Amino acid sequence: MPVVSRFFGISIMLYYRDHEPPHFHARYGDQEVTIGIADGRVAGHFSRQALVMVHEWWDLHRDELMATWELARARLPLEPIEPLE
Repeated sequence: MPVVSRFFGISIMLYYRDHEPPHFHARYGDQEVTIGIADGRVAGHFSRQALVMVHEWWDLHRDELMATWELARARLPLEPIEPLE
């Protein structure tokens, strides 16, 4: 699963040819969540602070995430997305 961004110990990943709806995976330690690209809906459990950071990052990069989702579905190379600073 390609990592497209890393910040503050959080890895953001997309699977190639993943199922609909468009989403990404975030991992922090042994915690993992799936977040909808269109709506920010969360499945899974993250610490509150990590989830706030991921949502902030998601809000800044929604368009890039959707473009990256399309690349992953087409099995094309993925470009990195700027981390949260």
